[in-house]
Amino acid sequence: MVEPIDFFVDLSHHLSPEVLARKLNPLKEIIRITLSNPHLISLANGDPHHSLYPIRRIDYEVASVADDDPVSAWRSLGPAAPTQVLSSSQDDAFTSLLRASLQYGHGAGLADTLRTVTEVNNYYHTAPNHVATMTLGNADAIAKVFRMLGAPGDHFLADEFTFGPMPIAAEAHGVKWVPVRIDSGGTIPQELERILDSWDSRRGKRPHVLYTVPCGQNPTGSTLSEERRSAIYAIAQKYDLIIVEDDPYYFLQYDPPNSEQPSTNKPLPRSFLSRDVDGRVIRIDSFSKIMAPGLRLGWITSTPAFHAHLVKFVDLSTQHPCGLPQLLVTHLLGPHGWQLAGFDRWVRSLRLDYQRRRDFFLQRIARDVACTGCARADVPEAGMFVWIEVLVERHPRFRTDGGLDARVGEDNGKEKGAYAVNRESEWAVVGSVARTNAKELMEELFEACLAGGLIVCPAPVFILPSDSSYDEEGSVHIDDRSNFLRATFAGSEETMAAGLPILGRVLRDFFADASKES
Repeated sequence: MVEPIDFFVDLSHHLSPEVLARKLNPLKEIIRITLSNPHLISLANGDPHHSLYPIRRIDYEVASVADDDPVSAWRSLGPAAPTQVLSSSQDDAFTSLLRASLQYGHGAGLADTLRTVTEVNNYYHTAPNHVATMTLGNADAIAKVFRMLGAPGDHFLADEFTFGPMPIAAEAHGVKWVPVRIDSGGTIPQELERILDSWDSRRGKRPHVLYTVPCGQNPTGSTLSEERRSAIYAIAQKYDLIIVEDDPYYFLQYDPPNSEQPSTNKPLPRSFLSRDVDGRVIRIDSFSKIMAPGLRLGWITSTPAFHAHLVKFVDLSTQHPCGLPQLLVTHLLGPHGWQLAGFDRWVRSLRLDYQRRRDFFLQRIARDVACTGCARADVPEAGMFVWIEVLVERHPRFRTDGGLDARVGEDNGKEKGAYAVNRESEWAVVGSVARTNAKELMEELFEACLAGGLIVCPAPVFILPSDSSYDEEGSVHIDDRSNFLRATFAGSEETMAAGLPILGRVLRDFFADASKES
């Protein structure tokens, strides 16, 4: 375990009571001592002897990155594409790594793999005093970080539309969510500061954690500009926030559509991690989007102090990730594999392939969907998703009074369009309610898509769960702004070419239907 070093601001007050009460796993500590001193004669651990492992040799046949555009060659040439074989056996120089990958370990991960991802961090970010902890991918990392930081009654901040399973991980531990308004450029810094500056202490402690996906946000596809990143970090310093930077799409950054000469040398944005002088950024990375999701391998980058608590958690729960994917990544980026330069060629080539898919998707959107006059789409600068706005206000059954009577009592003496909430025995008219039937229309549209043979993700499944009674006075309720569909361009051109015409036909038919009562 890396010992905490005093490079950063003391942020220990952000830790949850559960973390502070958690003790070291004493047997894992013995393993750590054994691994750090190979000259010790160990009679301590119950490891099966390596001579009894029924594995003598492991070969990984991987894509060659000798070409300037290796992903294109790998995809287009199929079985004829050039490859490279990475081998580990009982008889080569990697014997110790193969054995280590098959043995018990401790929570941080294999030492060689940790060095590998640290080299990746140093290549793309400026974070010399942060340290890495291996994870089972982003979902595992998110759950562990939230438990490290969240106590019952705490409030966390996140985009108002966000990846659905993410908030559930924290809600189970009593964390409450506070949504931050977003636009096509992602989180709006002014909205974030307004929430923190005007926080009502009767709700509890002010939020102390901001969860963000800065590149290719899921579901909206938005990417934070340099200016917004700097502003958000400054707000985090001012209001003492921890920023959880979940960045699985960091390497999938795109040029504007139909660029004449797409370049593999497009600069990557400066991360929150690279701005972190205080130690208040916990960054989450994954190999899922750039290699394969089934590897279930990623890493958290944090201060040594947070790292120590994460390792204790891992040693008492999931243990570190499977050794064989760690072995693969270590070989792949090692001296006999791609190395960092080859990895960089791969991810930049991968970016071009996804950019081509995005451009194809946008062309089909224009041809088959936008032409209906019923929908339009933002152009994502990163990620795998397009956020399609359905122009529900043009639907013949669109209403601007939907749902009010059902939400506000007729005789409560309060203005329509607001919740009546008892705070400290005083009734107050606060928050907002839906003033249109947009949500109902979008539910109908989703069912119509299914009937037409197409499945897309409707915006309501991404709405951050929160208490809308605290919405800003006069704000538009989230249900009235959930007239979006999320669609992916990560699949094949054949899938896109088949699916988007269905969406266009369904929209035409749906917007022509004025008969059904809504």
